[in-house]
Amino acid sequence: MRYLLILFGFHLLISQDKPNPKLTEIWEPEPEIVTPGIQSSAPSDAIVLFDGEDLSKWKNARGGGDASWIINDDKTMTVTRNGGIETIEEFGSVQLHVEWKTPLKMEGKGQGRGNSGIIFQRRYEVQILDSYKNRTYSNGQAASIYKQYAPLVNASKPPGEWQTYDIIFMEPEFNEIGIMTKRGRLTVFHNGILVQNNIEILGTTEFIGMPKTGKNEVSGYMGKETKKALYIQDHGNPVSYRNIWLRKL
Repeated sequence: MRYLLILFGFHLLISQDKPNPKLTEIWEPEPEIVTPGIQSSAPSDAIVLFDGEDLSKWKNARGGGDASWIINDDKTMTVTRNGGIETIEEFGSVQLHVEWKTPLKMEGKGQGRGNSGIIFQRRYEVQILDSYKNRTYSNGQAASIYKQYAPLVNASKPPGEWQTYDIIFMEPEFNEIGIMTKRGRLTVFHNGILVQNNIEILGTTEFIGMPKTGKNEVSGYMGKETKKALYIQDHGNPVSYRNIWLRKL
């Protein structure tokens, strides 16, 4: 009997010392269920900014009136020479999906060929350009963080073919007097290929000069208002867009 008690006590001691996988299990909170989209269509929790029906989520960035880019029969839209467009709603950190196409007819070269841009909060630009066999400065080609970071590789398709950007934008943080306390970050997939790997945004996109980092400073060539709208640039080239959606992060 004494032997059995000793054996039981030893077994209990060993059991207490044995690693328990349940100690590192986390059950709450349970992640929300989100239904993925089919192929590149929007998931169930996304905000659809353009699905080919209308431009009701956008306004003219120059004067604030209606966005008047051309909506085509195939439910795409094309840049017209009346200024860029920006979202009516403002956004912080987001996951953005956008599909775009440069003109099939190649005109111009360098920065003059298929130029547009996706600009977060009117400050930070991911360049759109026809970079298929079209050399320009590396931090100004397609999928560059304009004038800051060249893409890791050139993943461009030929003119006239649809291309995709999937972008994670983490907005910068500022203190109460407008000084940046944490830089923003960008991750960009171009046609499914990682081309910007969680890079640290240096500041506003500037055509001339160095980036600015103050809270109330905007890019010198994209307007004077401080806002968090998503902006698509009119650079004088008839670039087309479709299937634009984002998720707030």
